[in-house]
Amino acid sequence: MQTPIPFIAPENFDSAESALARVRVIYDQSVTHLRLAMQRFVAGDDMQDRVRACYPCVRIETATDWTPPHDADHEPLSYGFVASAGVYTCTLTRPDLFAPYLLAQFDLLIRNHGVRLEVGTSKDPMPVHFSFAENEHMEGEMSAARRARMRDVFDLPDLTAMDDSIANGTWRGANGQPKPLSLFTGARTDYSLHRLRHYTGTSPSHFQNYVLFTNYQFYIDEFIALGHAEMAKPDSPYAVFVEPGNVITRRAGSSAQAGDALGTAPQRLPQMPAYHLVREGHSGITMVNIGVGPANAKTITDHIAVLRPHAWLMVGHCAGLRTTQQLGDYVLAHAYVREDHVLDEELPLWVPIPALAEIQLALEQAVAEVSGSLGHELKRIMRTGTVASTDNRNWELLPTSNVASTPQQRFSQSRAVALDMESATIAANGFRFRVPYGTLLCVSDKPLHGEIKLPGMANHFYRERVNQHLQIGIRALELLRAAGPAQLHSRKLRSFAEVAFQ
Repeated sequence: MQTPIPFIAPENFDSAESALARVRVIYDQSVTHLRLAMQRFVAGDDMQDRVRACYPCVRIETATDWTPPHDADHEPLSYGFVASAGVYTCTLTRPDLFAPYLLAQFDLLIRNHGVRLEVGTSKDPMPVHFSFAENEHMEGEMSAARRARMRDVFDLPDLTAMDDSIANGTWRGANGQPKPLSLFTGARTDYSLHRLRHYTGTSPSHFQNYVLFTNYQFYIDEFIALGHAEMAKPDSPYAVFVEPGNVITRRAGSSAQAGDALGTAPQRLPQMPAYHLVREGHSGITMVNIGVGPANAKTITDHIAVLRPHAWLMVGHCAGLRTTQQLGDYVLAHAYVREDHVLDEELPLWVPIPALAEIQLALEQAVAEVSGSLGHELKRIMRTGTVASTDNRNWELLPTSNVASTPQQRFSQSRAVALDMESATIAANGFRFRVPYGTLLCVSDKPLHGEIKLPGMANHFYRERVNQHLQIGIRALELLRAAGPAQLHSRKLRSFAEVAFQ
């Protein structure tokens, strides 16, 4: 048997605000239903009926294909519309977290198509794990046998409902099935929100719309120092600095808020710790130490993508491949050689990963401003070129004789100027998930030319370059923020039949 599923019939709404209000009601009803049932289950209630609740969904129907307005004052759109006539739908989650985002998407659909939004309870079950509150861990109180019985009573995460076929461009609906409005379903989003807490040690609510990735703790140490320095300034544009464990430091002169005391520094750092300089409207900067390797780079970008950030940049170290490069020189990636392999199934190698002009210009300007270099001097310390990424940290030890091809030969043929293990993955996943991306690396060794870092050289190098490199990354994000999201979310990252949501 099955207990009655909480259900609210579909209703049409003329405004984004009223549609979002209904989404909140449906979501809260579903979450409350599951939480109360789970509390009974943990307490030992002999529950024979199956308990289920479903996600809210939004649906639109348009009878005409999209025709862009021919108004000179109208900014070209890259999202906020569907390309062809038909029925479109998506399930939604966490309206508390995504409220500004959802309001913007709803408003664009209403204005661009002149339609009403239909909001109701979907048929897609909400896994019980995704109904728990932020600091709620009641499942840990159960015995192993009791936990095993959960699947008999509740819906658990179903990976078949969480794939990335929409984002990958491989989704094919059955005849009469509505087309997707969003890259991610409610369950797929919830899955990533839970993964973010696990991998980064911070709540998804703290993530900002401008993200820096690095592959070295030295950059994080500098970012932590910068975060605390900003919090000491009463006039800082940043209001809060958040560290792993949701440890919150507020700007000087600010009062503590409810929930601040719940933050606790972890006994050990999570796998990919995140730090957040929080600004109004999530317009601050998040920095994540992804560690070494393309697998980590894919993992974290797979999950941050559901937050729909405005840009992410890679700032880290690389091997310089040219004799003319010096340790400490910068490399601005304008193309990528993908020998990382982690995205081969989702994004074929024949798909080009283009440089984005807006990101390139911001990074170049930031290097000039922070370093004080212009013209030929700027070209002397920064080279624009192809970056190769590999999944083999010891690629230089591979055989170089009696083989059909060597890494050195392939990198030379591609005109690569630098090599790392993460940048191509981050850029490729940005392309795949329609998140503007860019890469600025710093040459830390030249293995092809016998220049490896000795301990003394490394310490000097890190002191000299890490702080400046981080400042460049931050300045580039500030420039992108000042230009506005509309400049970033261009049509370059959108496919033929694109979803409507950003």
